[in-house]
Amino acid sequence: MNALTVPNGVAVALFGIALSAAFCDISWTKKNRIILAVGSAAMLLMQALITYMDSWTAMQEMYPLITHLPLAIILSVLSGKWLWPTISVLAAYLCCQLRRWVALLIIAMVPGINWLQPAVEMVVTLPLLAVLLRYVAPAARSFARYPRSMQLLFGVVPLAGYLFDYVTRIYTDLLARGNQAAVEFMPFVCSVAYIVFVLRVSAEERTRGQLEQTRNNLKLQVGQAVREIEALRTSQQQTRAYRHDLRHHLQYISVCIENGRGEQAQEYIQSICSEIEASKVTTYCENEAANLIFSSFAGRAESCGVPLNIQAHIPQLISVAETDLCVLLSNALENALRACRRMKAENGPAYIEVTAREKNGHLFLQFVNPCPEGIQFENGLPVTHAEGHGIGVRSICAIVEKYKGLSDFSVQDGRFILRVSL
Repeated sequence: MNALTVPNGVAVALFGIALSAAFCDISWTKKNRIILAVGSAAMLLMQALITYMDSWTAMQEMYPLITHLPLAIILSVLSGKWLWPTISVLAAYLCCQLRRWVALLIIAMVPGINWLQPAVEMVVTLPLLAVLLRYVAPAARSFARYPRSMQLLFGVVPLAGYLFDYVTRIYTDLLARGNQAAVEFMPFVCSVAYIVFVLRVSAEERTRGQLEQTRNNLKLQVGQAVREIEALRTSQQQTRAYRHDLRHHLQYISVCIENGRGEQAQEYIQSICSEIEASKVTTYCENEAANLIFSSFAGRAESCGVPLNIQAHIPQLISVAETDLCVLLSNALENALRACRRMKAENGPAYIEVTAREKNGHLFLQFVNPCPEGIQFENGLPVTHAEGHGIGVRSICAIVEKYKGLSDFSVQDGRFILRVSL
């Protein structure tokens, strides 16, 4: 032990205490700061007493009991939790290794100053602490609000590093003697941690994809509901107008009859009937949900100048939920209508053909529309790099997978064909 060993020990202790506290999600009121300061002073005093009365080696061996455990208890009391403060202490201990590695790197670059390693470690303490407090601590604090499973996953590597350091370097000399198990332990831990990390990220990504799919479906349903409300509002306005005009129509017909102009009254009645017939909602099939979707897109297609031919035989009761049926039909028709708009802009043909039927409990759907050349497919699915596109295809595939059905996307003779069987 040289003259810089003790000051360097104080520096690393303060480094670890500050970092452990910064990793915890604690409101640092004046009272809490005083408690931490008093506790830190007591821990440093205990280290000094053991070093003075026994030896530096004895103090290092007792470090977990006189520093790490009291620090974890203090942080647990201040935060009202126990798991994350404990992990914070372990993570801070792992970060203390950064001081050593940075010092070793500097010494390797400047030969002949090995004896100055404690001094170099002391010099890099404050800059390294500032960097960790600025960039790492906020991210670490956020883990305090994560589920315990995530916190435990985060704490695996710090715990393994902590145990490895004390077992192979402080309490024994296994690492110095080149013990194979000691040498291979940390690479093994890193490998296992990486595999667990990959599995966890994969699971999180699947969950995120499902949530995104649900959000997109809800957004589509809300948009469709808004259009249906607008259509209902328009229908109500027309009904009020017809009710208002009915009195005038009857008065005119009455006058014609009183004056012996029966043919004129008959022609007027026929003209009114024609107007009523033109405003009647078309019924495409017995299924109310499908009929609403078809009616809505028929109006949108007509406003875009796109012929929409629907041949549908879907009963009211089918095995597919109404919400899934609406999402499926809406996505397919939305994609077809978007393609037709693009074709019309390029002076190409534009039309949509829909065939839908139910037989023996199975629902078959087919959507046909013209498409430009060069549509790319990947794993049997059309792909696009346009922002916001491709969501409809994923929604359709998700519903098909949910009902263990079949879907087929293809291009034949300049026509895009989607077939679905549920």
